[in-house]
Amino acid sequence: MIELRVNGETHQLDIDPQMPLLWALREHVGLTGTKYGCGIGQCGACTVHLGGAAVRSCSVPVSAAADQDITTIEGLADGPRGAVGSAVQQAWQDLDVVQCGFCQSGQIMQATALLATDPAPDDAAIDTNMTGNICRCATYARIRRAIHKAAQALG
Repeated sequence: MIELRVNGETHQLDIDPQMPLLWALREHVGLTGTKYGCGIGQCGACTVHLGGAAVRSCSVPVSAAADQDITTIEGLADGPRGAVGSAVQQAWQDLDVVQCGFCQSGQIMQATALLATDPAPDDAAIDTNMTGNICRCATYARIRRAIHKAAQALG
């Protein structure tokens, strides 16, 4: 049995301890906002917060996530970074960032982690911290504007 604390709720799961956290979240906890992209931790679609850090859930075994707080896109606004997450989500809506939407939950999770540690990032900091999150629709300029907008709203 593996115990996972996801979005403030505890889940007892009878699963392989080496199963990627992504699949435990999607298939066993039922939270499908975290997306499968590449499966090798390079695209960022599966980004969640683990113990407050943005991580690629496709590359983290559930055994490494046990006894840590896990926040997914579904719990972002209500989690420990709720104000930041809400500001980021609102900026995404205000600036119509999303095109296909597939990568956006990972983008929002990564942006929230960035703003939690750097409340006023410049373009270089945004580019450095968001580089590993791939958007096939190339909404990068809108993503950057939304991060600045969220930072202003929080500031």
